[in-house]
Amino acid sequence: MTSVRRDRLTVTLYGTFVTWGWFLYGFGPAVPLIAAEQGTSLALAGLHGTGMAAGTVIAGAMSSALAVRLGRRIQVLVGAGTLVVGVVALLLGSAPWQTIGAVAVAAIGGGFLISGAQPALARHHGPAGAAVVTEANAMGSGVGLVAPLAVGAAVAAGWSWRPAVAVVVLLTVALAIGVLRLPGTGALGHGTATRRVAVAAVAGPGAVVVAAADGPAPDGGSRPVAGGATAAGRLRGPGFTRAFWFFWAAMLAGVAIEFSTTFWAAELVVSRTGAGPSVATATVSALVAGMTAARLVVGPLSLRKAPEKLLLVAYAVAAVGFVILWTATSPGVAVLGLVVAGLGYGAHYPLAVSLVLQHAADRPDQAQATSTVGTGIAVGLAPFLLGALADAFGSHTAFLLVPVLLVAGATAVALGLRTVLRTPAETRPA
Repeated sequence: MTSVRRDRLTVTLYGTFVTWGWFLYGFGPAVPLIAAEQGTSLALAGLHGTGMAAGTVIAGAMSSALAVRLGRRIQVLVGAGTLVVGVVALLLGSAPWQTIGAVAVAAIGGGFLISGAQPALARHHGPAGAAVVTEANAMGSGVGLVAPLAVGAAVAAGWSWRPAVAVVVLLTVALAIGVLRLPGTGALGHGTATRRVAVAAVAGPGAVVVAAADGPAPDGGSRPVAGGATAAGRLRGPGFTRAFWFFWAAMLAGVAIEFSTTFWAAELVVSRTGAGPSVATATVSALVAGMTAARLVVGPLSLRKAPEKLLLVAYAVAAVGFVILWTATSPGVAVLGLVVAGLGYGAHYPLAVSLVLQHAADRPDQAQATSTVGTGIAVGLAPFLLGALADAFGSHTAFLLVPVLLVAGATAVALGLRTVLRTPAETRPA
């Protein structure tokens, strides 16, 4: 079994996930509080998700070029500076256009952080990349376990949500100092665009595939594909394989599910159980707790089991958690539903993005950029749509959007797995 080497570079880059995780899981539950503070509708408050999406798409459009021209180390540092600017603007903003714009700027910074760190970790760890990326996301959701509690405690103390979100600034400064001490070579060096890649197809979990390509590999290294069942198909020109696009779609569904629930679970708990705003906001920590536990388990497990199959199981677990949450009429049952849902949600993004990077073979920066753009689309559409549906039909009915996304995501994973298990003749790009 491939082991994970947690050296200084790895631990420092985990800090990008910790920093961005605090913002995501601290700001998300604060959205209903911002709506109440500004006196806006839930649909308008949901535009904060659209602002986040816009920033994420901008980051995705620029991240690959940054990695190629400046290197991933500089990319992470640029992301840290941009994130601080966005968070400070958010803390000072009062009108919707100010806070929505600030979230967009913060999302650009967060997109640069993750788009630099994630391919660097995958490249640095080779066949253990899926486990490391999953563990890194576990670090982010782990600190996110505290963030909603901090927001709830700050609100209960009469301080509003701002002091809890301000912690992001401190974390970002500490991260930047750590990254400045790392060399801008190797995994943190310059990415390389590739013209043509051929990838062998091998069935079965735990296999490692070495891809052949025209031109040098990024960072001058070999081209192992991280974790689990192998990439299927060839990449020619700008196209990716069918497997890539299926797992990309599954990733989008997972992101949409996670952000919809993170933004509006507190509103659902208030409307269905009668809990107060501070208590309902704190219950989102139950979701993050389940996500963290899942990621800590799934990371090592993905070294032994096919990540595609683990992802299918995760969607099934998430469906069970949703049923418990949606039918809950007391805070205790709602917390149980959020924990179970989190056990499924936690595996969605890290496993899917690992599979996306795996099936991109020799182009991790281009694949990460495509993933970031897709993530932005999901973040922009899902919370806004759920908020609009909640305004029209109530939050309970609006949450039926989640099972629709669960079915879509699971279907995409199943199609991706089928593609992977087919013969090497399946070589046409989608």
